[in-house]
Amino acid sequence: MLRRISGFILFTFFVCLTLPPAAQSAITLYDADETTFSVDGSFNTFYVYSSSDKNAEMEAISGPDREQSRVKMGFLPNWIGFNFSKQVNNLKLGGRSSFWVTINDSDNNLTETGIDVRQFYGTVDADWGQVLFGKDFTLFNRSNIFLDEILLGYGNVSDTLGLIDGNGVSFGNIGTGYTYPFPSAQITYRTPQLHGFKLAVGVIDPSRTADEGQEKTPRFEGELTFNHKFESGDVTAWGGFLYQKSESNAQNGMDITSKGVSYGVRARYAGFSLHASGFNAEGLGFLLGPGADTTLGLPVAGPGGELDSNGWLLQASYTYGPLRFVGSYGENELKAADKWENQTATGAVFYNVNDYFKLVAEYNVNEISIGTAEEETKTVALGAILNF
Repeated sequence: MLRRISGFILFTFFVCLTLPPAAQSAITLYDADETTFSVDGSFNTFYVYSSSDKNAEMEAISGPDREQSRVKMGFLPNWIGFNFSKQVNNLKLGGRSSFWVTINDSDNNLTETGIDVRQFYGTVDADWGQVLFGKDFTLFNRSNIFLDEILLGYGNVSDTLGLIDGNGVSFGNIGTGYTYPFPSAQITYRTPQLHGFKLAVGVIDPSRTADEGQEKTPRFEGELTFNHKFESGDVTAWGGFLYQKSESNAQNGMDITSKGVSYGVRARYAGFSLHASGFNAEGLGFLLGPGADTTLGLPVAGPGGELDSNGWLLQASYTYGPLRFVGSYGENELKAADKWENQTATGAVFYNVNDYFKLVAEYNVNEISIGTAEEETKTVALGAILNF
């Protein structure tokens, strides 16, 4: 299983994420007859130097210590997105498609650039709220990751998880603070905002976690958010949930129930920002959620049943003119027979050249352990980010 995890290099491109579309300054290409069409995009590239230090047990899993320089994407990939909306009587109809591109294909794939569709959905808005149907990021741990202070930065990598090289992104704080809200087919209802509160509840295409499994019901996820603005600042708080059951048809197979809660708060005043978030779960996994972790051979259950996992993230930032300084620490834990622990400390400086272009310098230390096997990876990343 652990050798398979080292093969993460072939998978990491497919587990990156994005800012919500509303956070981008889209260019409107058409706006007439109550119909709009716009496009947004993001480009980033980092020079990265990583140094991996392993004990003997971890060397047996993922090879010897390494020092590696790369030119690659950061936590976010590069993408282009298209947005559509049209008012029809009392309904506003909309949709979004976004296409994600890796720039890291020169090392071993030559020019076979991977293109992934991360979002492809329609929306119907009215006074009663919104219904979204199609493929989008899911709800559990959604605000945990979208409000991460280093979302535009680089974040954690390790050789054990195949991330020092890889054909895709680094992991930000995936696995060291939260799990990834993997894009999935869904039907999601969002209420109108009422006194700062907004509820989203989704019916999600379920993940197969049991051997020869069947899923009689879909996965259910939800998130309640609260936003309050005041002079010179604002507060955002949230709580989410996930529940699904996969029933095994294999002889002596185990049914696996995946469930969890996510939560957090972010407070900003003047130039200061504080972020605290976390999750508690069972049968969910360590990094990417029940479906992806199961596919990769990462454990979500053991002989005694579903495995417990949890994570938390603490961050502080200060913005002074075009500069933003960030300090971040997070960790995840999986209570398997060989306990998994993964933690990341990050310091970063972002410089806004203008509203569309920024530079970032980041220093990151990741420590991962599987039982007594341990690895520490130190990373320096220098990047440029262009959004429109």
